[in-house]
Amino acid sequence: MADHVTQGQARWFACLPDAEAARAEYDGQRPGRRGRRPRPWRYHAVHYRIVADTRRTRRARRGRPAKLDPPPMEAGYRLVVEAERRANPEEDNGWLVLATTISAEACPDAEVLQAYQEQHTTVEPGFRWIKNPAALSPVWLEKPERIAALAMLTVVGLLVYSIIQRQVRLYLLTHDQQVPGNKGTTATPTAAVVLALFAQVALIQLWLGNHEVMQMYGIQPHHLLICDALGLDHSWYEAPSVQKTDQFSQDP
Repeated sequence: MADHVTQGQARWFACLPDAEAARAEYDGQRPGRRGRRPRPWRYHAVHYRIVADTRRTRRARRGRPAKLDPPPMEAGYRLVVEAERRANPEEDNGWLVLATTISAEACPDAEVLQAYQEQHTTVEPGFRWIKNPAALSPVWLEKPERIAALAMLTVVGLLVYSIIQRQVRLYLLTHDQQVPGNKGTTATPTAAVVLALFAQVALIQLWLGNHEVMQMYGIQPHHLLICDALGLDHSWYEAPSVQKTDQFSQDP
């Protein structure tokens, strides 16, 4: 709205019919974007007035003007845009849509909404970052069965995500430990931080002649600390013993 008021009042019209045509074009509607038709303003009442005005213009003749010559002026018209915020009716307030398989007989809508809003350590916080376009690629599904399957997989993944966060935080607080976070060390990392810590861990596998060499790279003490918190075996992140192997040999 502020941009519309600024742009509307900056327009200059040389004659009254042009100004009236511009006012009729606006007529309380916001300009259309990307080829769309203009629509009325939803939250503002906009009024337009035409006023006569003058402004400085360029001199018709070249050269330096005399000291006593008045600056060249031209007469025209401009719009005065006045915007007034409307009182939002109750039906214009925000609303929430929940998709659930629970029938109204089993659980009323109010209880379903309350149970959904009271989630703090389950899947609900995971939807904050999953809404980012970079977090989840678009998936186009048509059959209701596939949509339900994708929703089930998403919820299961977010459950695992929340369990990782809960277990790591509980272990760190119990043992008075910290791990690297976004800003220094922290005892309450998010699951995203925990997963990002393992992004630098890699298993390097090399073949030197008939010898296979494996080396674990990037493992740090805080990685093993997270393994203890999640009950993971340290051997997952230990380099296996070097074995003499022929990659082209076959078992008899």
